[in-house]
Amino acid sequence: MADDGSNQSTTIWPSPKFYLQVNWDSQMMLFQEVSGLDASFEEINYRHGRNLPLSVFKMPGLKKIGSVIMKKGIVISDNKFWNLFNQIKMSTIQRMPITISLMDEARNATMVWTLTNAWPTKITDTDLKSEGNEVAIETIEFAHEGLVVTKS
Repeated sequence: MADDGSNQSTTIWPSPKFYLQVNWDSQMMLFQEVSGLDASFEEINYRHGRNLPLSVFKMPGLKKIGSVIMKKGIVISDNKFWNLFNQIKMSTIQRMPITISLMDEARNATMVWTLTNAWPTKITDTDLKSEGNEVAIETIEFAHEGLVVTKS
């Protein structure tokens, strides 16, 4: 007799990644893709003169966090990216928290990434092709000062 799946655990399956929500400052934004949620440590190689194995010690150095890149379709009369980008002056920008949530079918956040003091560093508008039939996509890249990951 075939297994109908009723004895399977509902908590062991990996989450799908297509249902996401992004809140920046106090407004919700809709994005097609978010990438760059990563962090790493620089590697420091150290060797003192009496090191008998004649090799280097490897130690963690400064933490590095990458820029986060978000992509969305261009919507007519939606200039939020450019309005935010045009507010940047020499060393002056309103930094904001950005929250990226991975949602389940019941619209509950299963994993949340929070960017601290984020600000836009680059905007890329779509390429234009007279023979194309793709959706026009714009990209915004954010620098930030910290990444906090919370799992539900």
